[in-house]
Amino acid sequence: MLDVVIIGGGPIGIACGLEAKKKGLSYLILEKGCIVNSLYHYPANMQFFSSSERLEIDNIPFISKEAKPKKDEALEYYRRIVTSNQLRTNLFEKVEKVENLGHFNIRTTKGSYESKQVVVATGFYDIPNYINVPGEDLEKVSHYYGNPHYYAGQKVAVVGASNSAIDAALECWRKGAEVSLIIRGPEVGPRVKYWVRPDIINRIEEGSIAAYYNSTIREITPDKIQVSGPDGTHILENDYVLAMTGYRPNFTFLEKLGITLSEDEKRLPQYDPETMETNVSGLYLAGVICGGMETHKWFIENSRIHAKHIMAHIHTKL
Repeated sequence: MLDVVIIGGGPIGIACGLEAKKKGLSYLILEKGCIVNSLYHYPANMQFFSSSERLEIDNIPFISKEAKPKKDEALEYYRRIVTSNQLRTNLFEKVEKVENLGHFNIRTTKGSYESKQVVVATGFYDIPNYINVPGEDLEKVSHYYGNPHYYAGQKVAVVGASNSAIDAALECWRKGAEVSLIIRGPEVGPRVKYWVRPDIINRIEEGSIAAYYNSTIREITPDKIQVSGPDGTHILENDYVLAMTGYRPNFTFLEKLGITLSEDEKRLPQYDPETMETNVSGLYLAGVICGGMETHKWFIENSRIHAKHIMAHIHTKL
């Protein structure tokens, strides 16, 4: 019988593991992929909005070449924390079911575990926000973006106006893609990284990247897309669609755990902000998942404190 099982081995799951170890709790981190699996699947050239010290956990120094670290530096930082601190972490082991029996039985793809408490720190990167148009299931459509080299010389439509979409548009254009940017609102997103936003606006104004504002894709075919906007419908020749429309937490999983979600579009989970304990006794939330559909509300630098709140509360129970 473990004191706590932590579902999710991202930065906040790792922070929870460190704090559990310091408190002398018996713990286990379960991660369905590699260490910081979601971060591993971020775009190859991604640079964080936050500075390296704001990405630190447990006051362990994060040294990067630039003030704002890149993906590979973060992967190395979090991997070294896990290995150097010998955190008990089971990788490539997906949680399939959690039963509340007065304690918790956690069943995975590789076994089962008994625990007095469970922390859910699964983030939100696994389920895309689909655009729900004909042709979205074509092979040329992706909701994830990796390396711009793949799109060199291709006609690429990028859907979205936030950081992921703007980064993809600029990087693909710089590798020689013909880029069209499909934006539902009237402008490039206001939360786009401040050193990137002027870049994309200049590329649009000079005509290097075509931008369709107040527009949506209506249909995707193997060689074209149909875009509807204020001035009518455009048929664009197209090789690839990058639908960078954001992601959402696994609400179905939370509901199966018995966690109450708000009935509005925000889908906010119920929890005590002082302890991070949900309406289900012994079940805690940590990290970005606390924000429901407001995935911009929580991130590493302001949710790493969740680990201390949770483990302090669990420690008082035992």
